[in-house]
Amino acid sequence: MVRLLSVLVLAAACNACGECASTPPVSGSDGGSARKVLRFTFQAAETGFDPVKVSDYYSGVVISAIFDPLLTYDYLARPAKLVPNVTIALPHVSDAGKTYTLRLKPGVYFAPDAAFKGQPRELTAADYAYSIKRFLDPKNRSPYAFLFEGKIVGLDELAAQAKKSGRFDYDAAIAGLETPDRHTLRIRLKQGDLNFSHVLAFSMVGAVAREAIEAYGEDTNARPVGTGPYVLTHYLRSSKMVLDKNPVFREMRWNAKPGANAEDQAIAARMKGKRLPLIDRLEISIMDEAQSRWLAFQRRETDIEYQLEELAPKFMTPEGKLKAEYANLGIRLARSVDPEVIYLFFNTREKIGNEDNPLGGFTPEKIALRRAIAMAYNVEDQINIIRKGQAIRAHYPIPPGVAGHEPQYRNSIDYDPRLANALLDKFGYVRGADGYRRMTDGKLLILKYFSTPSERDRQFDELMKRSMERIGLKVEIHKGRFAELIKLGNQCRLMMKHSAWIADYPDGDNFMQLLYGPNTGQTNAACYRSPAYDERYEKSRRMADGPARNQLYREMTRQMEADTAWLVTDSRYRNVLLQPYVVGYKKHPVLSNEWLYIDLELR
Repeated sequence: MVRLLSVLVLAAACNACGECASTPPVSGSDGGSARKVLRFTFQAAETGFDPVKVSDYYSGVVISAIFDPLLTYDYLARPAKLVPNVTIALPHVSDAGKTYTLRLKPGVYFAPDAAFKGQPRELTAADYAYSIKRFLDPKNRSPYAFLFEGKIVGLDELAAQAKKSGRFDYDAAIAGLETPDRHTLRIRLKQGDLNFSHVLAFSMVGAVAREAIEAYGEDTNARPVGTGPYVLTHYLRSSKMVLDKNPVFREMRWNAKPGANAEDQAIAARMKGKRLPLIDRLEISIMDEAQSRWLAFQRRETDIEYQLEELAPKFMTPEGKLKAEYANLGIRLARSVDPEVIYLFFNTREKIGNEDNPLGGFTPEKIALRRAIAMAYNVEDQINIIRKGQAIRAHYPIPPGVAGHEPQYRNSIDYDPRLANALLDKFGYVRGADGYRRMTDGKLLILKYFSTPSERDRQFDELMKRSMERIGLKVEIHKGRFAELIKLGNQCRLMMKHSAWIADYPDGDNFMQLLYGPNTGQTNAACYRSPAYDERYEKSRRMADGPARNQLYREMTRQMEADTAWLVTDSRYRNVLLQPYVVGYKKHPVLSNEWLYIDLELR
């Protein structure tokens, strides 16, 4: 790994936020030149930094700093626009969307690492072929295997051989991943897919070096080696991550293309032509309590903060504007709706481990139970009380800003506790002397709801209990760390849980795949398998964005609602607080690495 550069903190402590209003923290010097350190927080712990082994948002933010996907998005273009990243141009797409040919820029290098034995290591097309193969290596159990399963010629067959032999043959040539020369990658798909370029721009599809993967074995989640702008130099699991500028990062200039928006044009005029990245170090701390994050921002211990939805009334007016007391200090508020969907999922498997699952199955009484729970859960309380109004009601699995979103769609599951009670009565879930309902066989019906120990999730626990009390259902709250719950969800071992999915790429397929049966064990935490849904989803994958595909998405959504695998709840506002010295910031609908394009104006 690159040697950790020492940093001497020079900023004087301030007694109050106002005393620091125009003084950014100068976080050290190196050879006499001030270094720029950007500090921000995560509200939940990361799970690791091997792109094929993790799926949570927080790990993905760090991964986007270290690894390079083939393509990326223009920082300012809205709607999101694909642009080359380490390629000379966008892919040449031929054969009705079955063949993608990409030409890599020469002279892109991996960060120095002991795995390369002191030699410079150039990025090649073979690195991407290897990295894509890793998603289907059975030993990796990749939660993102769905990105490539059933798509690339010969890759599924290679994975099937590995399951039989116990070893994935990375040296085997397959027709779907060709490298005719050092810098050319040709991907052949089984079926035409005009949206596949979005997959190639996803940060998790960044290139790893085979030498590093083999050198670090089971420790690849803590020893990431990439070609991206930063290198992980300090890592304390579930506590702190420090990333320093990659010393061999290629020359990259700020070159985003603004549209008619005056704010975007001002950003472009200020930043255009600057060499990236402009920030020398990223310091990320884990703080699960909103109050702690808010105090840290006020004390100028962090520079960007966006996870304060429950504290929004402290700094925002009811109209969504920054209060004058903070605006007068030079603090800025950037506000947008995240391209995400929050949903309450129900495990539809009949058993969880060796135990019967009261919510599992598709008999009328099991669907009725899930439907009654969904009808009794008060989404408006979630938005108004827990979110403090910092969310919009979601009705559709595809959120605003993503291709395939239907703004006029309305969910068929309405909030109606009275009707939910009647539904349970009709299907034989009778109340006992204690007021709680029994299963149809007379056993006490207990719902197990899973959440983290955070302050925010305690509010979700209370809302869930309160909602279920109205219809006579007993709820047990089960707590677990964020990473543990993701793992259990992938194993179909959670009965009920709220979950969030933010766009990996701005296309509806990224959301509709969450309910695709074969993605059980990966992203389909409801473990939902519907032949009607799956048939339509497979058809939709062969179609470009447009009315015909949208019609299939509507039918799939109605099918999911009829089976009640999810209750779609909300999409959150992202209220980003920026210290006065942070310049060039613009929230992108997909990119999580805005820090690559911003600057700190140090005094």
